[in-house]
Amino acid sequence: MAITPGGSLNSVPASQRQTLSSNYIDFTAQGTAGWAQQYLPDLMEKEAEVFGNRTISGFLAQVGAEEAMSADQVIWSEQGRLHLSYKGTVNTGTGALSITHDIDDVALTTTHGIRRNDIVIVATAEGTIKCLVTDGFVGTADIVTVKPYEVENIDDSSTFSTAAAAACTVLVIGSEWAKGVNGQGSAASDEAKAVKPTHTSFTNKPIIMKDYYEISGSDASQIGWVEISGEDGQSGYLWYLKAEGDTRARFTDYLEMTMMEAVKGVDVANDVVEDLLGSGGATHGTEGLFAAVETRGNITSGITGVNAATDLAEFDAILAEFDNQGAIEENMMFVNRATALAMDDMLASMNSYGAGGTSYGVFDNSEDMALNLGFSGFRRGSYDFYKSDMKYLNDKSTRGGINARNTVSPVRGVVIPAGVSSVYDQALGKNLKRPFLHVRYRASQMEDRKLKTWITGSVGGNVTSDLDAMQVNYLSERCLITQGANNFMMMK
Repeated sequence: MAITPGGSLNSVPASQRQTLSSNYIDFTAQGTAGWAQQYLPDLMEKEAEVFGNRTISGFLAQVGAEEAMSADQVIWSEQGRLHLSYKGTVNTGTGALSITHDIDDVALTTTHGIRRNDIVIVATAEGTIKCLVTDGFVGTADIVTVKPYEVENIDDSSTFSTAAAAACTVLVIGSEWAKGVNGQGSAASDEAKAVKPTHTSFTNKPIIMKDYYEISGSDASQIGWVEISGEDGQSGYLWYLKAEGDTRARFTDYLEMTMMEAVKGVDVANDVVEDLLGSGGATHGTEGLFAAVETRGNITSGITGVNAATDLAEFDAILAEFDNQGAIEENMMFVNRATALAMDDMLASMNSYGAGGTSYGVFDNSEDMALNLGFSGFRRGSYDFYKSDMKYLNDKSTRGGINARNTVSPVRGVVIPAGVSSVYDQALGKNLKRPFLHVRYRASQMEDRKLKTWITGSVGGNVTSDLDAMQVNYLSERCLITQGANNFMMMK
């Protein structure tokens, strides 16, 4: 029987006590730093937090609430304006007033509410004049006839020219009737009809969001500890659960990012999305915060950081728009870094006392104290504003990176009214008070889909399938309700 020795059978280690290279581990052969490295590497177990707190969730928790729902959609109604004010054109010679839009420049889809014997203010670019409605009323055409109190026709007033037609705004301020006239006139005539309040209905639908994390049974049994400090304040040693924690945190952020950014789908031909989500493009998607404000709210480019005086004038224009809407006194401003600094500069410029126009410190105006040029709240006119940085708009891996690419119309911040709004809930059949911004999630006595988490697979003590892995599943079904979007302001 022939024996073939291995190529290095007797070479490592040497059979005699001699100083040979074969008696030692060759670090060079191991791909390390060579003989200069005489010891094993120093392993740092703690994970370096180079991005700080990486999550962006928490915004909706500050400004809204959460409420369960059991239907496929949410329907709510918002009240219209109380007073009758319209836009249109007026013939200054005949007094014929054509009503085309409401005061918010929305084309009329129903008849107006102006009736005979109403007192109105008619305003054009040339001036205003008080008139009495002499003909035309609710239920007829969009034409009413007005005659001024002080002259025969509007163009007879020295304020107005003889132009036949002029764009105008008309406001009903009351009415005047002759003696002996019963009620609003003949009950059979149109002028006796009541002015009925109008409201607008809106809908939104929840969407289903999913994610999952998976690790094989072999990897789960090969423990490699990592010392971590989680975004929620937890700390300790983890191995594969570290990746699961990141997946959970990312999914939680997705819940908030979707509620802010999502849009409703539309029906289009050859829609590939319909193949994935089912028929009917209009049933896809949901209306997020940004989409609701862009559609039904206000958009401004104010507070651009040009200079303090300009920014203050732009901010006053925002206040004027709020006066046109609900005039809600308390508002929260969530802005990116550039807008926050522009506001700080604007407010600091208004405070000019101290040596050389500098305000020292935050206590007793002492120059030994640190200079504080950051403002978290301020009051302008009759409005209170509370300013806060919005990490979602600053982080490069979220909206901050999108804004850096889209410099034409980046989202720089959003102004959200504080408090609650009164709306009519069609499902309950009564008025309810709810936050202007709140999340609706699907839930019932048997199933809660606010944020579901479950584990499947063979890893761990509870074996649920023959899959040689652990799968952690995440699911939520929710939508965002933006009520009174006319009181919101987006900065772009």
